Amino acid sequence: MSDSARQFPAYDPADLWILDHEDIDALEIGAGILGTGGGGNPYVGKLRARQALNEGLQLSILPHQKIHDDALVVSVGGIGAPVVGVERIREGREGLRCIRALEAHLNCQVDAIACEEIGGSNAIEPLLVGAYAGMPVVDCDGMGRAFPEMQMTTYSIYGHRSTPSAMCDVHGNVVIFQHAASELWHERMARATVVSQGAGSDLASAPMRGQFVKKYGIPNSYTQAIGLGRTVRAAQKAHEDPIDAICKHERGKRLFTGKITDLKRHLQGGFVRGEVQLSGIDAQHGETGQVLIQNENLVFYHNEQMACCVPDLILVLDVDTGEAITTELLRYGQRVAIVALPCHELLRSPQALDVVGPKAFGFDDITYVPLQEV
Repeated sequence: MSDSARQFPAYDPADLWILDHEDIDALEIGAGILGTGGGGNPYVGKLRARQALNEGLQLSILPHQKIHDDALVVSVGGIGAPVVGVERIREGREGLRCIRALEAHLNCQVDAIACEEIGGSNAIEPLLVGAYAGMPVVDCDGMGRAFPEMQMTTYSIYGHRSTPSAMCDVHGNVVIFQHAASELWHERMARATVVSQGAGSDLASAPMRGQFVKKYGIPNSYTQAIGLGRTVRAAQKAHEDPIDAICKHERGKRLFTGKITDLKRHLQGGFVRGEVQLSGIDAQHGETGQVLIQNENLVFYHNEQMACCVPDLILVLDVDTGEAITTELLRYGQRVAIVALPCHELLRSPQALDVVGPKAFGFDDITYVPLQEV
């Protein structure tokens, strides 16, 4: 994929949105919410981003449609179990090593970074990689939320082959996946590798052309996440209900308000799997809720009836602050609101539902109905 002779500018630097500390604070909240419980702890990501800004690095976002059609864009994200991101400190430049390894392997020059998933710290990781590499991050992502497996991106769903790819860990190991027979095989091999690396690494997939990213990336993800974070902070400062503010801002629906009465959570095959049992409070006293988890919140049952499922977003929010509680931080007795948000239309096509719908997670008895139609 050598392109060293090209002459076109990949983007106009005047189009870049340079982030500041306030933007990062809002992104932490918004990415936590859009992460649907996964994507890595956003607070850890925020601390790393603050440190990068204090060191004089530039975290920049390029509008979705401003990348040149022939530019090379590489999606980057963390892979592993969310709980590991809290328990183990990152070295910090794992993602940069992934980019450089791909450039060397393919004899090419990457122009920009794309976000794999806008959820949690995986929204912030691409910004850090871009800052270290001197590249912007395109204002889009491949999920519009977080999903537990790599083939569950719109990039893969709509035709991109993720190999050759590079995975790097905190120890300095670099693994190149030269070819995978399918996107699912890529996920399986990468998952087996990340378990051997301690269940927490970075992975960069094969470069995509700008034209493809503009068509199949979920647009304006960073704009959405930062705007959502600002909405929550404004509601908090005005002593208004942040849950209502989120629902209004995102066309969402409050499904349940309750407290956690039981929690089962375990690490298996590089994933956090489990379920959360809820007992209703206030107006929903006497009612029950249940959230099923695989890194992210996948299905919500209200009074033993399915009320929302993937690919729509199921949020577990602190009932007072409106901020997300990621799956690794769920605790007995927490008072939470369950909110549903509609997913992007790119996730609702028949070919997308084959990959990210309920049956893709083993829920054969559930038929997806878009939130707008419920």
